[in-house]
Amino acid sequence: MTDTKTETALSSDAAEVRRQKLDLLREQIGDVYPAHFHRTITNADLATKYENLEPDTETQDVVTVAGRVYSSRNSGMFMDIHDASGKIQIFSHKDVTPEEARNMLSMIDIGDIIGVTGTVRRTKRGELSINAREITMLTKSLLPMPEKWHGVSDIEIRYRKRHLDIMTNEESKLRFQQRSKIISGIRRFMENDGFMEVETPMLHSVYGGATAEPFKTHHNTLKLDMFLRIAPELYLKRTLVSGLTDKVFEINRNFRNEGVSTRHNPEFTMMECYWAYADYEDIMDLVERLFAELAVKIHGSTEFAYGDKEISFKGPFKRVPMPDAVKEVTGIDFLAIKTDEEARAAAKAAGFAVEKDWTWGECLAFIFEEKVEGTLIQPSHVTHFPKDISPFAKEVPGEPRLVERFETYCNTWELGNAFSELNDPVEQRARMVEQLEQAHARGEKEKQLDDEFLDAIDQGMPPAGGLGIGVDRLIMLLTNAPSIRDVILFPARRAKAD
Repeated sequence: MTDTKTETALSSDAAEVRRQKLDLLREQIGDVYPAHFHRTITNADLATKYENLEPDTETQDVVTVAGRVYSSRNSGMFMDIHDASGKIQIFSHKDVTPEEARNMLSMIDIGDIIGVTGTVRRTKRGELSINAREITMLTKSLLPMPEKWHGVSDIEIRYRKRHLDIMTNEESKLRFQQRSKIISGIRRFMENDGFMEVETPMLHSVYGGATAEPFKTHHNTLKLDMFLRIAPELYLKRTLVSGLTDKVFEINRNFRNEGVSTRHNPEFTMMECYWAYADYEDIMDLVERLFAELAVKIHGSTEFAYGDKEISFKGPFKRVPMPDAVKEVTGIDFLAIKTDEEARAAAKAAGFAVEKDWTWGECLAFIFEEKVEGTLIQPSHVTHFPKDISPFAKEVPGEPRLVERFETYCNTWELGNAFSELNDPVEQRARMVEQLEQAHARGEKEKQLDDEFLDAIDQGMPPAGGLGIGVDRLIMLLTNAPSIRDVILFPARRAKAD
């Protein structure tokens, strides 16, 4: 095994050889990075068009392809070039390729991007190929590629230099192609369901809609401190108030100045929607229909594997109230507990370390996170959350300590969060004031009351169901990715050490 210094030296030497070739190419052909090149077919379309071409068959069909050189054999006589859709073999020989084109071969390195015009054939071994008549240098690569069959093994380099990861790792390439399909699938599903897509601000003068630490910036012209949004909720609800549409959604980037883990990235994607004249049970049905459709889109079935688990997105999902789930796992019946003090005592008696000022609802939610979340493998809607931790949801009739809220879990992860939205302006103001006081008590002095939102709610918001889905986690599940960094093209990384 070579040490790091040797690897660096080899890389430097290889790069110098490529630069020398670049200089020679400029002398011989002039423009090594031409602005225009028109291919006539992609590699995938070529394979489809000629899938029935018999081995050892030549055609007179002339095509023009382009792509990056991934392998070269017999001094360039055989090359594999890849475009975004797949690969094609290029055959260059004196019997079929003019001398001018053959002279290019010694100047072509793995990683270069070339264009080729020639006739289509299938070799005796069944390999679809192009007999090269013209070869055009389109981009000279000045750095060697990682070995295709080994790829980029260093996980840090994979995330920091994603272009190399995708270039050499078909699994990564497929995953990001699937990510695109999933996001477009979400958009198409929502539009087909009658939802209107809108765009709301990413810069907020008052941050809200979730409990999270924001990123702070400053607007020079307005002389105003601003925050990158932690959620689009309050703007989307104002859209409902306006009457623009009864069903609104946004696929949005949110920013939370918090930890990084296999399931958390400071910048992440959510789909958030609000549906007038619906409630949280209507939203449960929507989630089940959406998840099933996405699974079929990616896997052709509602059943798929994640790691060693078989997951089913076939509805209906299990639905369980949070107090019932906690009672089933721990034996603690929170609905029989009347006060905050009794809740803390019951939690401590069961061996849970709770804070001295925690409320009944905070104790319930904490024990749920500690003991129940880890049991939720198949998709499940956990309903009836404590009002203490749900300032935007309507109370459950007959049980004022609980609200009409659910979170969807799968593989122990929270994938979605939904409410029957609170639209009583007096109650909404009271809860937001209480939430603000709690934030200030925690030291969040920059947290402010969103008076513009409250003013809009005073105008009257229809009853509605609301939903937020963590798109990155959903993509992790559907693409069998072990980390959120595997489904975000350019995840947050620490500064590179010198």
